[in-house]
Amino acid sequence: MTETGSRTPPTFEQLRTMAGQELGVSEWTTVDQHRIDQFAECTGDHQWIHVDPERAKRQSPFRTTIAHGYLTLSIIGALALGMGIVPENTQAAFNYGFDKVRFLAPVRVGARIRLRTTLLSMEDKGPGQYLMKAANTVEIEGEQKPALTAETLVMLYERRKRAGA
Repeated sequence: MTETGSRTPPTFEQLRTMAGQELGVSEWTTVDQHRIDQFAECTGDHQWIHVDPERAKRQSPFRTTIAHGYLTLSIIGALALGMGIVPENTQAAFNYGFDKVRFLAPVRVGARIRLRTTLLSMEDKGPGQYLMKAANTVEIEGEQKPALTAETLVMLYERRKRAGA
């Protein structure tokens, strides 16, 4: 299941048997200065290495601004949704947390990143409720080292069937 684009999402039944399999690879997305500045505004993190291109050019070891690590981490959710890995009959999906987050390489302004996701487990948490654990790697186009790796935990709620339906 590695192709991006329009495809049928897996069912809950299928996901239960897919531990260890790659769920997909997202489309590339560009991390531009506008996106970095918006993140800085939302979080109040205006550190110069993120928001001051002139100073970064002079003083940063990267010679340009870089994305906040937490910005890169936060993009995982949108990229995963774009891959179509959430089962079609999902009523709700909630972030449950992260395990083993590692920031491995900076994302320079203008870089393109994508997400590669492998299912680690699907744990039954009650009727129609599942905890999906996935290994995620955010890749940087043209670079060997990924921006980050993180295990995501997502609580999925299956849409209930109506009585008599």
